[in-house]
Parts: sequence; structure tokens; C-alpha cells
Amino acid sequence: MNYEHIFDQLEISTDPFALCELHGKCDLNVGRDSNVSLHYILTGEGELAIQGIAPIKVKPGSLVLIPALKSHALRSYGVESDAHFQCAPPELKLHHFLKVEKESDDIGQVIALCAHLRVGLRGAVDVIELIREPIVEHIEPESLMHSTVKQILAELSQPTTGSRAMVRALLTQCLIELLRRRLTVEDTELRWMAALRDPVVWAALRAMLDEPGDPHTVESLAELVNMSRSAFAARFNLAYGSGPIELLRELRLRRAASLLQESDLPVKRIAQMVGFNSRTAFSRVFEQTTGQSPSEYRQQASSD
Repeated sequence: MNYEHIFDQLEISTDPFALCELHGKCDLNVGRDSNVSLHYILTGEGELAIQGIAPIKVKPGSLVLIPALKSHALRSYGVESDAHFQCAPPELKLHHFLKVEKESDDIGQVIALCAHLRVGLRGAVDVIELIREPIVEHIEPESLMHSTVKQILAELSQPTTGSRAMVRALLTQCLIELLRRRLTVEDTELRWMAALRDPVVWAALRAMLDEPGDPHTVESLAELVNMSRSAFAARFNLAYGSGPIELLRELRLRRAASLLQESDLPVKRIAQMVGFNSRTAFSRVFEQTTGQSPSEYRQQASSD
């Protein structure tokens, strides 16, 4: 299956937001975010405990993409004594980390670089939102990907003219390599990339990604692509692995979470913007999905 045209049109942006250090045996609750989260383990061993799935063991070189709205925590396996954690903007500590990395003998310490990730395609925003389960890859020290990550860390530790563009270019390289590796082993979580190759499914996906708050139905999406309702539903399910309305609800909740996190719009207005007829219905579905009411989610996001 040829994915070249998809790789050619990826548009990647990232926001490295923290360097997290866990000393001793402890958990750092990362919470849930409206963006896909990327975690790269620099030192130490532990696991990522993620809402609704088995914990993922991590070690130096582990690269993990966490879907939006998945509550998760980073856990260190270190000893009980003097357990503590801290997070800081990466540029404040990476320079120091890179200097002492080879000299560190603190086996109970986990350090991770954390970032938000956005991936667009053909002008559509955040196709990375189509992933539903974590994507995990381990980067071996001798690999090209490892040297690329080292370059990213160096740019973040001592930013200079062009660093933002350089980090974006290097992250694009990393993500392409990650996707290429996962496609090679036929990772089912990349089924959405196969769906992008189908012009009929892509047209429907594009409409939902661009405007999740529009009153989409199976009938309206089928009409958009000039197919019968039953034929479109079957084709979409075969390509993507679920029905279009199930996906639409997920996209609406993720867009709502972004608005709750990034704006001060009333919850009722946000509910209307993402396609819900009432605040009550929206709040019920949001809490069923995230475990928090919209107000609780906003309050937590503002305190992080």
C-alpha cells in the first residue's frame, strides 16, 4: 500500500511544554489534554499509566504518543525514600541535562521531555486526532532517529535564530520515521492513514475535521460524496474501523476540550459550537468520556 502522497502533505507543529523529572518511586499526574501528547524518555525506567488501558513500560529512548483526552500519569520505579517530582519549561533545564547525562548515576530518576503535537494534512487540521490508542516506539541509540532527537534537545536547550523552524523540521523527520516504522509492522492504530487514501472516506473525514460542529449525519455525509447511506456507511467502516457518527462525537468532544482550555466562552456556547443541542446533553457526554464535568476540566486546565 503506497502512502507517499500522505507523507508528502503532512504539516507538523509542536509545542514542547515541559521537562519532567521524577526522583524515587512516585507518580506525576499529567492529566488529560485536548491535544495529542508526546513523551520522550531521556533517563530512567517506569511506566505511563493511561486511562482505560494497561500501563505502558518506558525506558530511555521510549517515544509515546497519547491520544487527546486520555488521562495519564508518568510513574517512576525508583526507591521509596525522598520521592518527589518537578516539571519546568524544557529550555530551563535541558542544557544542564545534556551536560550531566553521561555522568548521572541516579537509577531512581526518570526524566521525560513532553510536548503537544498537531499534524495537519492537505489543509485539514489535526488529523493526528484520529488516533484512538497510544502509539509506542523505542529509539535505539545507534538509530538515525536517536541522533535526530539529540539535535532537537540541543536546539531546545540553547535556542537561537531559526531554532523554532529547526525543531519543527526535525520533529517532522521523527514523526515520519515513527509512522514508517509502525506501518511496516501494520500497526492497527494507523488504520486512519489507510482511510486517508480513499477519496470518498477522505472527503467525509475532511468535512468532520474542519467543522465538527456542523449538523453532520450519515445521510448528509453520504450525500456529500454522492453515495447511498448504506454504501457510504459500509465503506467508511471498512476503511476507518468505526462508523462516521462515532468518530464525529470524538472530534466534537476534543474540539470542546480545546475551547474549554483556550477560551473563556460559556459552556453552553461551547456546546452549541460543537454541535450539541443543549448544555445538559453536552455535559453528560463530556463527563462520561473524560470523568470530569466541563467546568472541572476547565478549572484543572487553568491550574496546570
